[in-house]
Amino acid sequence: MTRHSDMLIIGAGILGLSHAYAAAKRGLRVRVFERSATPLGASVRNFGQALVTGQPPGIMLELARASREIWGDWAQLAGLQLKRNGSYLFARSEAEEHLLQAFCNGRAVEHGYRVELLRGAALNDLYGGQFRHHRAALHGLDDQQLYSREAIPALIEYLRRDLGVEFHFSTLVRDIEPGQLHSTAGTFRGTQIVLCSGHDYQTLLAEPLARLEPQICRLQMLRARPQVDLKLQHALLTGLSCVHYGAFSDLPQAAAVQAQILAQAPHLHEHGIHLLISPTPYGELIIGDSHDYGRDPSPFNAEQVDDWMIELAEQTLGCKVQVLERWQGVYGARGQQPFSFLQAAPGVHASLMHTGVGMSVGPAMAESNIARLLGES
Repeated sequence: MTRHSDMLIIGAGILGLSHAYAAAKRGLRVRVFERSATPLGASVRNFGQALVTGQPPGIMLELARASREIWGDWAQLAGLQLKRNGSYLFARSEAEEHLLQAFCNGRAVEHGYRVELLRGAALNDLYGGQFRHHRAALHGLDDQQLYSREAIPALIEYLRRDLGVEFHFSTLVRDIEPGQLHSTAGTFRGTQIVLCSGHDYQTLLAEPLARLEPQICRLQMLRARPQVDLKLQHALLTGLSCVHYGAFSDLPQAAAVQAQILAQAPHLHEHGIHLLISPTPYGELIIGDSHDYGRDPSPFNAEQVDDWMIELAEQTLGCKVQVLERWQGVYGARGQQPFSFLQAAPGVHASLMHTGVGMSVGPAMAESNIARLLGES
């Protein structure tokens, strides 16, 4: 027996849940299908950083700003523990400091990034002087941080409880066609079907997805306890991130930072290592990450890569850390295109992120997609 809904969504990561929210708040009947008993993909393996500051001017910055407002709504509606006090990006060298200063003087003013550059006494006072060994710190005032392992389940519970979204966990969707999908829980009918499959490009809609020439990015990540009670309440980055994030990477001053990395630490460039640190609610830190691209993610981690990340973290934090847990992050990737929303057949669509910023832009991206499907824009 088939069961009919207005929208069937495959995948309960941040993109799937964001599409479910955008549809259900409009009064649509929504079902979400997830192959595992709880989400296990990119959305729960990440740092929980929803960054505005790192996004390049244009559509990504617009989506990040709109997503920030949605996260604020979710914090109220679903009881998420959302830190809204921003991030700190530390300049460790003169080249990194010049890049941050140039960003503040130019692009930040032109495009309205809410930032402040801390030096001297302001930097020395930060966390009781714990970070005084840096040259400067860019405070991104609009950046947010949450604990993904708890935030994603809390969002699922809110969608189920308050918006009537029906979830089918431990359910593999075998096939989709216009108007219906076939799964291990039976056949379901729906006016619109949206595939939010993360880095799985082969189970469903393999042929149209293959035309995107996608890759998979694998990241080595750690959870650690600092030996000093930092009581950290902000996401942390360093100047290494400036050559990875579009808000900074195309500025003329970024060339000197990149040249410095290649001259002094070419292994960081080779393995795509740039330090990110996020606090958990339990005094621990999520530390990463590296970037390894290919058609299939290797299951084998390199201990040397972890050692380099730990060294960077201890230099940044000014203290030793004890590693508690190691894992692989993963997300889909494709060239320079940050995301895709494609129609594979009438009423059958795929929504895909091709970078690791789904938490930063996914909520607003889904809002735009649903509005388009419903003819609102």
